[in-house]
Parts: sequence; structure tokens; C-alpha cells
Amino acid sequence: MDFSLTDEHKMIQKMARDFAQKELWPAAAELDEKSEFPARHLPKMAELGLMGMMIDPKWGGAGLDALAYVVALEEVSAGCASTAVTMSVNNSLYCGPIEAYGTDAQKDRCLTLFASGRKLGAYCLSEPSTGSDAANQETTAVLTGDTYILNGRKNFITNGPNADAMIVFAMTDKAKRHKGISAFIVDKTFPGFSVGKIEKKLGIRGSSTSEIVLDNCEVPKENRLGAEGEGFTIAMATLDYGRIGIATQALGISRTAFELAGRYSREREAFGKPIGDFQAIQWMLADMAVKIDAARLLIHRAAWMKDQGLPCTKEAAMAKLFASEASNFITNKAVQIHGGYGYIREYPVERLLRDARITEIYEGTSEIQRLVIARNVLKELA
Repeated sequence: MDFSLTDEHKMIQKMARDFAQKELWPAAAELDEKSEFPARHLPKMAELGLMGMMIDPKWGGAGLDALAYVVALEEVSAGCASTAVTMSVNNSLYCGPIEAYGTDAQKDRCLTLFASGRKLGAYCLSEPSTGSDAANQETTAVLTGDTYILNGRKNFITNGPNADAMIVFAMTDKAKRHKGISAFIVDKTFPGFSVGKIEKKLGIRGSSTSEIVLDNCEVPKENRLGAEGEGFTIAMATLDYGRIGIATQALGISRTAFELAGRYSREREAFGKPIGDFQAIQWMLADMAVKIDAARLLIHRAAWMKDQGLPCTKEAAMAKLFASEASNFITNKAVQIHGGYGYIREYPVERLLRDARITEIYEGTSEIQRLVIARNVLKELA
């Protein structure tokens, strides 16, 4: 079993690390303080091929594998978690399903500019009354002639205020419950589309999050993604891969918090010696290091399985569950090691603690990940 990266992966890792350290990390605190969307970084990310990494080059992507994607995303996440989730959603939740389920005409119109980073995508599944219960969609889509009329509200939409288009899930046949959900590619210019409330958040404050309002929104029939009733299948398959991205975001946050805590423990003195010389601090750092390595191994396994074309629902859920809970543990310990300084804005571990919290919630809460894992384990044991 070979755990080493190829030369290509190492080159991608270095490229992403240089970009993150030189451009993302110096701006991260300002983006957080101002709740400013990282628009300044998107042109460079497009130039580096970070916005459609796994998409075929004929559709504007970089044509790389999932392992290359997570290697790059870890570096971006270590630099700025808000920028990382912007990248993750465009790659995994918007570009991915269009390449997998779209027609060539849809890919030409709705994928090429997004995979190349010239436009930005979003993913609209959550609703005010349907969070973890994704099958209980209230947004409706009614076919009238050659146009679907969509009505409903989506909430907590990452990239919502800044996206040029998004994949929207809606009920085309309520009687069929989850088998009556369909997916649509909705452009922000379509009549009846608007951005609603923009959320103010605890963490990842540079990432834009909003409500999306569909008021008799007119969507051409040719913008339906997949067949009618295939939407739930598309949504769940997409989340499998999206969860690998969120796990990687959590890993990048963890790594930076760990590195900052380690440096601080060597510089800060108490009772006449560096606090890193005390066993209490050493044990915290040891636990942090173990969790980071374990999270990375789970993520790389899930990415490898995706690259092999193997089902990875359980493995993606495991990676997301472990990496997100580890990130909350690690950032909390990083604050603890910093003591009182860790609780003030001047020290970045305060921001990292806030950024880590969301990783246990979006793209499936920790509770949902446990359900997914348990169901798959029970099937394997039957």
C-alpha cells in the first residue's frame, strides 16, 4: 500500500500552498472582519485551474483526479476557509453533477464557463422547513409548454448572492415523494429568480450565504438536469462527493490551528520555560496530530475510491464525520493552548474555531453522517 503522492500531486500541492500562503492567508482576517466575499481571489484561482479541477478539459476543467482536488483544497482551506468552501461548492456541487448527468448541450452552456472559473455556481437543496430531511421538498416545478414554473424558497445557499447559476431541486410530482423530485439548472437572469436574505454567520464569514427566492421562476425545459424524478438520486450522489470536499476543508482548518498552536507552545513561556515543555500541552498536541493524520487518511481513501469509480457513500460520510469533529476538537485545543490570547481577534485561532464549527453542520450534520454510515454497515453485515 503506497501512501505517497505522485510527482503531479506534489506539484499541485506546492502550487496551491504557495497561492494560499502568499495570497489567501494574508487576506483571511480582513475577509472575516468585513464579511467580504473573496471575489479578489477568484481570477487567480481560475488561472490556476482550481475551480473545475475534476472536469474534463473539453468542458473547461483541469481534468485531474479527486486526489489532486483534495490535495489542493487542503492547502486553500489552510489559507482561508471561506475561499475554500467557495471553491468546493463550485467544484463538487455545481460542476460535478452537470458533468455527470448533463447533456452535451447543457455542459456547453452551463458548465464550461464555470469549470474554467469565469462564472460561479451554487447548489440549492435546503429549505426553511427541510434541512436534514432533504426528501421533504416544498419547492414545486410545474411544466407549462416548454417551460417549468418554479415556486419556493431555498435557504443557507453557499455562493447564493454571487453565483451566476445554480442547481435547484424541486417537486415535479408530490405524490411520489422523493421519487418526484427533479433537478434544474437555474440562471440568475431567469424571470422570477431573486436573492433573498443574506445571512450573517458565526464563521466562514467571507463565504456568502443567502436565501434564494423562486417566484413563478421560468426555467426552460432544456435546463432540467437528468430525467423527471431523478433529482433526489442526483442530490444524494452529489453530496457523497461534496462531503469529501467539506472533510478536506475541515482538515485544512485543523492543520493551520495545529501549526499555530505548536509555534505558540515553543514561544510562550511559563514558570521559566516554554509551555511546550509541559506534559499537558504535549498531550494536546499529540492528540491533535493523530486526528489530523487520521482525517487525511480517511479523506484520501474516499478520494481514491471515487477515482476508481467505486461506491464511496460510507467512506465519504466517515471522512466528513471524523474530519469535522476532529477540526472542532483541534481548534478548541489550539485556543486552549493560546490561553487568553486565543480568545481575542488578534490571534487567528479564534477565527479558526468559528470557521470549524460549520463543518459539522452543512452538507449533512454529524448525526446524518452517522445514519449514513450505520445503514451501510448494517447492509454489509446482513
